[in-house]
Amino acid sequence: MATMVCTSCGHVGDTVTVTKGSILIELILWLCFFVPGLIYSVWRHTSRHKACGGCKQTTVIPVTSPMGRKFIREQLSG
Repeated sequence: MATMVCTSCGHVGDTVTVTKGSILIELILWLCFFVPGLIYSVWRHTSRHKACGGCKQTTVIPVTSPMGRKFIREQLSG
């Protein structure tokens, strides 16, 4: 996995996978109502995305990209 830099918090490192929603709500829907549980599960699992390991924002760019190198240079000089 490529090292990423977050333009929101400045964290440099690997990304984490974030899943929207709540596992507790998903479990309750599955136990009480089959169809809403299925719909909620599909929504949760299709909304997964990579995010910053520090602040969980999606504003990450590769360190090796021109914008990533520029961002790191600006953070170190300021």
